[in-house]
Amino acid sequence: MTITKQNWELTLRELVKDLAPERGLTVNKSKREKVELRLRGKDKKCQSVILPFDWTEKESGDAYTRVRNIYRFIAEGHSLKAAAELAQGKAPKKGKDWKNILDTFKYQKLNFGKATTEATFNKQYKPACEMAVELMGSKTPPMNPADLIDMCVKDWAAGSRTRQMRARAVKQFLIHAVTREGIADIWNPPTDLKPHIGEAKPQEKINREGDHFEDDQQIINFLETLPINSSFQRDAEAAEKWLNAFRLMAELGLRPIEVGYLKVKKDPVTKDFYWWCEYRKKSGGGITEPRRVEPLPLIDDEGKEQEWNLINRFKTNTLPLPDRVDGEACNTYLQRKESWKSLKKMMKETQGMNIVAYSFRHSYSLRAHVLGIDSGSVSMSMGHTLEAHHRAYPYASKASTTNAFKRARERLTA
Repeated sequence: MTITKQNWELTLRELVKDLAPERGLTVNKSKREKVELRLRGKDKKCQSVILPFDWTEKESGDAYTRVRNIYRFIAEGHSLKAAAELAQGKAPKKGKDWKNILDTFKYQKLNFGKATTEATFNKQYKPACEMAVELMGSKTPPMNPADLIDMCVKDWAAGSRTRQMRARAVKQFLIHAVTREGIADIWNPPTDLKPHIGEAKPQEKINREGDHFEDDQQIINFLETLPINSSFQRDAEAAEKWLNAFRLMAELGLRPIEVGYLKVKKDPVTKDFYWWCEYRKKSGGGITEPRRVEPLPLIDDEGKEQEWNLINRFKTNTLPLPDRVDGEACNTYLQRKESWKSLKKMMKETQGMNIVAYSFRHSYSLRAHVLGIDSGSVSMSMGHTLEAHHRAYPYASKASTTNAFKRARERLTA
């Protein structure tokens, strides 16, 4: 059916009604003689928008074309208002528009609200938001915020800390785009990010937790394979930074993410310097508090203590570290190293053990118990409860029991 000059008003109304007779889609003349589009909702409530077309025969054809485009977005699940804005092109799809929004988002983050530092912005927001900008500037950009978030996190493991951080970053970026940059409200992100973050499968959780290394010498040998003397400057610099990060994780028993939360403090009584970790880990048992961390230097097969001088180098800013250190970043770097893949394969085949980034931390715990340090002290330095320590490290409770009886027998024979 085409719109005829003789009875264009009736024809326009019939054409629009035929698009979705079950939805009650209609057009009328507004008070200002513009085309008003109405949609009856499931609850019988009516939504309406005024389209930028005069209620005239001359503009009726363009108005109908716009209504068809709007209905296409309605059929995809958008509200009438959002569909009208999308059809009008208010949702930017050009990369340059989203780049400008990212610039203003960064400005807001650095200067207003709970202002963050540029280093923190570059670590927590920039990677995910730059990916969002790139996707929105592509030939086939996502059509809704849920798809955009999924595309920005899909390359990281479900339930991982990195996926969680990226989802939150994109969500805040989109909120800024809508509330501060006037982007169509269809781009308001979902309030619940759990479906996007996901949850690791039981077997994946086990693999992620991993096992400890065979002994300290195995850690020392692996660290010596990192290409700090590579002829490629970029590889050499990255290797030096990761070597320092792995040494901190091994000697201090840190979670990978805690490397970025370290400080050095001075004891007012002894005047000694000591490590302090400000990371707060949320778990089912509550939130772990910032803590003092006790170092346990590695011992090689000849009984020689590894002197890495970490605390002094850290104090003097001569201990370069990667820009981002967490479990995902560690595993990504390790998986690119042939020496790591070879060691991982050997451990799996000969010991039935799975080494991961957390294995440096696990080996610290084992080293502490081999040295006879009680579980309470170890768990305090590692930043978890005694119950969590025994649950995560079964050998800890066994070692404590064995040492307790050993000390008792020594007292009896003394």
